[in-house]
Amino acid sequence: MVGKARRVNRAELGAALRALRQASDLEAKAVARGAAMSRSKLSKIENGNALPSVVDVEQILTAIGVSDEVKAEYMAVARAAVTEVTAWRLYRRLGYHRKQQQVQALESQTTLLRLFQPSLVPGLLQIPEYVRAVIARKDLGKDQLDRAMGARLARQGVLYEAGKRFQFIVTESVLRWRIVPALVMAGQLDRLIAASRLPTVEVMVVPLAARQMDFPGHSFSIKDERLVTVETVHAEVVVTDPRDVALYIDKFERFESVALSGDAARGILSRIRDDFLREQEIG
Repeated sequence: MVGKARRVNRAELGAALRALRQASDLEAKAVARGAAMSRSKLSKIENGNALPSVVDVEQILTAIGVSDEVKAEYMAVARAAVTEVTAWRLYRRLGYHRKQQQVQALESQTTLLRLFQPSLVPGLLQIPEYVRAVIARKDLGKDQLDRAMGARLARQGVLYEAGKRFQFIVTESVLRWRIVPALVMAGQLDRLIAASRLPTVEVMVVPLAARQMDFPGHSFSIKDERLVTVETVHAEVVVTDPRDVALYIDKFERFESVALSGDAARGILSRIRDDFLREQEIG
């Protein structure tokens, strides 16, 4: 472990991170690689030319290997920004595969991940054909598409790590949304059924017939109780203020109260899968 906690404000954060790295005797390129960012981005953060996001700070501290005390101190400073918005066009410029690697690093540091999705099958549960259909809509070149796909699929290994918990809530409409052919959707639903049997995973379905306690709005994921990411049309929003995080936890729990889980969830998944298979046979 590296360093002792010291008082630092947000304006000093980049320089403080540089001092921590230098004290660790780690080269900048090693820390950048461990933090899933480019060497130039780390340099800009350390020199105060770019304000690091909460995710950036957490991944840099993890790559350096600081003590829990130091991490808590610096993360409190980082969260002072409360809410961060990053336009998708910026991720496109950097490469979507880098964004997937950043998400993978964040998920590896999360013990409990709760995700609500009213539009798509969650990325951690997508089969390759579904991944391609989703990412292809970003109009990437073949190389960028292949790299982004590979990075997203690589994230799924976290589902098998002991000591982690994943709770996924999807609306029934997600299971019927036709972004891929019927046979592929049947395979995707088989994947959800199989994933729901993993000891680390709970897949829940909000049926259309249920009396609803809330409105879907948009997808969001909650990492432990420290951070929420929200995907909008133009940008990703990162929420870290505990009061705002609590709002998303409450919303998740309201959907959880009407969602089907276990055998009941697998039952509706199986019925919809069979509908797709019958459609394929008739066609």
